[in-house]
Amino acid sequence: MFSLMINPRFCDTDAMGHINNTVLPVWFLEGRESILRIFNPNLSTEEVSLVLAKIEIEYLEETFFGKQVEIRTYVLRIGTSSVLVGQEAWQEGMLKATGTATMVNFDKHTRKSVPIPADVKKRLADHLLESDQ
Repeated sequence: MFSLMINPRFCDTDAMGHINNTVLPVWFLEGRESILRIFNPNLSTEEVSLVLAKIEIEYLEETFFGKQVEIRTYVLRIGTSSVLVGQEAWQEGMLKATGTATMVNFDKHTRKSVPIPADVKKRLADHLLESDQ
């Protein structure tokens, strides 16, 4: 599992006084950087191979300004050419939101999905949710 601490900005709040729903997808994107680095350690734009195929977020509790948020990121499933990433947002010991992202290994020249290399699968497997428990 990967962990990233976020300091919510005042501009992340909405008229109701909590973190706006549009902010969590950005925080989850930041959390997935660790997964991206498994495929592309330098995050070189010339070597980009992952594309986002699907994202789902469930908002469980309000998240507030002024208190750090921990974004936890882990692997749920490794397929032939895709990886399902799970994510959680925690604030003050409470689970505030969960999400999943389907990311596909992609060849930008052929514009098609390609199998995930064996060495990358091995590194992804180190972050499978089951191995963290």
